[in-house]
Amino acid sequence: MKQTFDVTGMSCAACSARVDTCTRAVEGVADVSVNLLKNSMEVEYAPDLSPEDVARINERIAASVDKAGYGAEPRRKASASASTGGKSTAQLAHEAATTRAAAEEKRMRMRLITSLVFCIPLFYLAMGHMMGWPLPSVFLGREHMMVTALAELVLVAPIIFVDFKFFSNGFKSLFHRAPNMDSLIGLGAAASTGYSIWKMFVMAASLGAGDLEAAHDAFMGLYFDSAGMILTLITLGKYFEARAKGRTTDAVSKLMDLAPKTATVLKGGVEEVVPVEQVRIGDVLVVRAGEGVPLDGVVIEGSASLDESALTGESVPVDKAAGDEVTGATLNVAGYFTMEVRRTGDDTVLAGIIALVDEATGSKAPIQNTADKIAGVFVPVVIGFAALVLFVWIMLAAPFSSALNFAISVLVISCPCALGLATPTAVMVGTGRGATHGILIKSAESLEIAGTVRTVVLDKTGTITVGRPSVQAFLTSEGVEVEEALRTIAAIEQRSEHPLGKAVVAYAAEKGIDASGVDVDDFAQVPGQGVRAQIGSASCLVGNLAMMHAHDVPVEGFAARAASFADEGATPLFFARGGRLEAVVALADIIKPTSARAIRELSAMGIRIVMLTGDNERTAAAIQRQAGVDEVIAGVLPQDKAAEIARLADQGRVAMVGDGVNDAPALARADVGIAIGAGTDIAIESADIVLMRSDLMDVPAAIQLSRRTLRTIKQNLFWALIYNVICIPIAAGFFSWAGLTINPMIGAAAMSVSSVTVVGNALRLRRWKPRFTDQAPQSSPHAEDARMQGRVGDAVASGEESTETDAIRASMDGEARVSAGNAVVQKRAGDEPAHESEGKEPLMEKTLNVEGMMCQHCVAHVTKALEKVEGVASVDVSLEENRATVALSADVADQVLIDAVVDAGYEAAIA
Repeated sequence: MKQTFDVTGMSCAACSARVDTCTRAVEGVADVSVNLLKNSMEVEYAPDLSPEDVARINERIAASVDKAGYGAEPRRKASASASTGGKSTAQLAHEAATTRAAAEEKRMRMRLITSLVFCIPLFYLAMGHMMGWPLPSVFLGREHMMVTALAELVLVAPIIFVDFKFFSNGFKSLFHRAPNMDSLIGLGAAASTGYSIWKMFVMAASLGAGDLEAAHDAFMGLYFDSAGMILTLITLGKYFEARAKGRTTDAVSKLMDLAPKTATVLKGGVEEVVPVEQVRIGDVLVVRAGEGVPLDGVVIEGSASLDESALTGESVPVDKAAGDEVTGATLNVAGYFTMEVRRTGDDTVLAGIIALVDEATGSKAPIQNTADKIAGVFVPVVIGFAALVLFVWIMLAAPFSSALNFAISVLVISCPCALGLATPTAVMVGTGRGATHGILIKSAESLEIAGTVRTVVLDKTGTITVGRPSVQAFLTSEGVEVEEALRTIAAIEQRSEHPLGKAVVAYAAEKGIDASGVDVDDFAQVPGQGVRAQIGSASCLVGNLAMMHAHDVPVEGFAARAASFADEGATPLFFARGGRLEAVVALADIIKPTSARAIRELSAMGIRIVMLTGDNERTAAAIQRQAGVDEVIAGVLPQDKAAEIARLADQGRVAMVGDGVNDAPALARADVGIAIGAGTDIAIESADIVLMRSDLMDVPAAIQLSRRTLRTIKQNLFWALIYNVICIPIAAGFFSWAGLTINPMIGAAAMSVSSVTVVGNALRLRRWKPRFTDQAPQSSPHAEDARMQGRVGDAVASGEESTETDAIRASMDGEARVSAGNAVVQKRAGDEPAHESEGKEPLMEKTLNVEGMMCQHCVAHVTKALEKVEGVASVDVSLEENRATVALSADVADQVLIDAVVDAGYEAAIA
């Protein structure tokens, strides 16, 4: 059982580490994941706890976090009531987080403006004496030193007031023995201000004694400007950080915006447009062309074509008619229908997707654990180190002002913000980007691990293949009419529930053959063989070879062809009437159009592909040849699949891709379980990643996203750590002998830049798109063979000789017929393989969409990069349209052009 808490008061990684520690100390808590970026915490309870126990644990968690100096409150579940507007929990939480983020950005902006208004004249006044800048006469001369000092104090006071949060939070954390970033800033600014006030008293005493030299020395030790600049620059960094953080949740915001805000409710024949929050389960809605589907439900009347690409990524509209389910946030591109609402709030598909993304962004990647451990001890170590620097420099007889300057520089430059933001920003942007491409990642851990897998195990049925058998060839004996044989078989199989029978019935319907007029008597199923029935005076059999042998039906004329079908992974289904074999139907579960290409992509990424199936070795070998997998493990029972995954896992990290109930244990056992979105609920629940499009091409895409996100996290951690490794020794004055120092103002600016840089680097993931070595959907010979098999049609055999029949010629109108051995292969005009297009006029112009260009210098870079590609005759790059049009003198692969632009530092894709 899990519970999400909203946490207040956190400002850096040290804060999140402290909240994590004090929450874990509460009895009954099994695991904790604190997200600094979202100001949230996911708590997993120990098993077998009652609701009363959980409530008591929540109270103890809130008390423990409050004692540590922060706030924690359990996030409430949404209900489909008017008070919540029927919105899902994830939607309400995101809206609340967005509101808080907007309010925080507004507060930071006001703080920044106020700070700048007073900091600029403060800096000018303090530096004017040293830089020779023009100043009013009241601030010139030693006799006016006290006036200048008082003016600086008056100017720094408002800055301290508006940024007092650094002091209150910082010293509160110190009091709780859990110092954080605010503690470092508060100590640095307080030390600068306190030292300056003490110097003012020294000035006053010296002036009263008439010692102008001593007063001037004290005047030169004022650090009001340092305190003001530290607070202002940190506030500037926090403002930019707040703005950048808001952009990391854009993916969730876009998902929420998919759903219409209003719905047309039909009551008593009257239509009324109401806010979608007022719609309840059982309401009847009207959806016209061009409108979005408000909620999940079922079509009552009418029909339409729905664009579901926003949720599934599939661009082809899906036809819906009465009785079909429709999903909220899809678009009605054509048609009109009424629907009954079946799901609202947390139960809708869109809410489930948002919840998955929200949960993933709130989880913690394993790589973050190291950063959390460092952050947990970082601030106390820095404070101790700053005190040591102050002591050492005093012992080395350095002026106290110089020693204090070094100590303050160490405090303000050693901020753990960048360290705390390195991982969650990348995870949040990466999972959000995946969701926009139909790849739902359930946790940061699975996002990280997916990029390290060395073996991908693929289930066959429904994953590599379509998941249902279809007719690949139909052969008849001499003198047997194809239409009559097909009508008879379909009439018999209409009474069967077997998938092969249903495939034949569907094939007959596709050919326009009506089997309803055939009288079928004495229908019976023969286990392990097929079905039998009586049609008129003739006894009919439809089944496998064993059934034919059992009834002494000679099959010699079709034996060779049936064997070749089996070799290609098809199942021969024999039809005999009155003891004579009249037809053979070849049925197979063919591979999906993109399966072979996806497997090639995985191989190109250095990943080993294994197919795990319960089918026999002959069928598995045929699919292996067509799809190109590296290894096949056939004849595996469902209960043994998890054991096979465990065995493969001993050789390296394994990802399992499946879609059925029997895949659930294997999905759970794998290092990363990937479920095909069209699969069963239990398979999806057992998986770590869900592919909404049910397209195997999304498997390499998901691994690419994982690798890119992990690389971004490592970059962020590197820059966060190397920044401190380099800057802290310089700030401490270790290299002052060489004139290399950092004053507190520069340190504050550098600290702010580091945090913004880390967030900005993570935001680069927003431009991620899958990149494949085979950009065009070209087919391998195996895939082409599979499609050809799908159109091997309606050949009529006399023994082993074939002729066409008039009944099937009619169904082949508009198609090219190519003789292929003893069969007639139907092949549509657009299906020729790549090698058949040789000799055609080459493509002379290509257009690329280019992202990342900011100015004409960028245009020049892109132009130069493309002109270097061999075969490019000319290049025209448009900054306004973000496009590059390339004229070619020779055939150039799309990927070559894309790589040229990417190598120049930009993003590109073929338009």
